[in-house]
Amino acid sequence: MNYTDQGQKDTRSGFGDAMTELGRSNPKVVALCADLIGSLKLETFIEENPSRFFQVGIAEANMIGIAAGLTIGGKIPFTTTFANFSTGRVYDQIRQSVAYSDKNVKICASHAGITLGEDGATHQILEDIGLMKMLPGMTVINPCDYNQTKAATLAIADYHGPVYLRFGRPKVANFTPVDQPFEIGKALMLQEGSDVTIAATGHLVWEALLAAEVLNQKEFRPR
Repeated sequence: MNYTDQGQKDTRSGFGDAMTELGRSNPKVVALCADLIGSLKLETFIEENPSRFFQVGIAEANMIGIAAGLTIGGKIPFTTTFANFSTGRVYDQIRQSVAYSDKNVKICASHAGITLGEDGATHQILEDIGLMKMLPGMTVINPCDYNQTKAATLAIADYHGPVYLRFGRPKVANFTPVDQPFEIGKALMLQEGSDVTIAATGHLVWEALLAAEVLNQKEFRPR
């Protein structure tokens, strides 16, 4: 299948637009934020569902604890802040109150990786994927573009169990079909080939497709 860049869009907007849809369709969904409403694109969700939003301020550990408690009452909490503060700062709370307890908390993290260069090392993290993958029962999802991030956000609302959803701030190629089903736990084969295998995740999937095109021109057949 040939993929075409439909226009540069930030993946965090895919999350925000999905949260707007969930606010309208699923009354169990609630959102929590650690003082980064604009960065996580939650404005419309909050405007339409003020009683289902909790601003906890710069207190990420408390946010995770509150989210774990909300699941006991049947709510589906989505916690939101930067990836570094979603994982490294609150790893103990996630480990004890969410993962080991199998709480239905969705940890949604923007500004992941080192793409946020202008904010410096204190706001960047690469080890978050490894940290979260080591936790029992934790599902880690790292979508590649706007469309996939939106689909993933909608999908995790229907999935029971702790989830770490990772996305970013920069505008990147939006190339996956808008109607492509999102299946949790399944990798996608984007291109058939025989000579070399390229594996990628997140924002680098589009770059991997560009690299595959260069190899095709050199008569390699990557997949």
